[in-house]
Amino acid sequence: MKVSMHDDTPAYTLLSLSISQSPSLTNTTSIFQSAATKTLNRGICEVVVMAADAEPIEILLHLPLLAEDKNVPYVFVPSKAGLGRACGVSRPVIACSVTSNEGSQLKTQIQQLKLAIEKLLI
Repeated sequence: MKVSMHDDTPAYTLLSLSISQSPSLTNTTSIFQSAATKTLNRGICEVVVMAADAEPIEILLHLPLLAEDKNVPYVFVPSKAGLGRACGVSRPVIACSVTSNEGSQLKTQIQQLKLAIEKLLI
């Protein structure tokens, strides 16, 4: 599922609010491209978020293919700096993945994020 979203879209807002308001969500967010690849391969990834201004863009092009193979929704945001802010770090982030555990209290927030991303497709 490919979705492009801007800083004012509901999914981007929900991602940044979920991460900033819940310190424990930062433990369920992998903020490196290699970590996003690992979570996809291990089957523990719920959502993949990528920055469209990553240079060179080729370093991210395997993630949409993996996400589609694993049936995981993914989105592109316009800015790696904005994605870094949404992830709660001061550095630019080119890709992040949101994971969840079975007994996680954040399961409902992550499901809301997935639904918001899927609504962007319609």
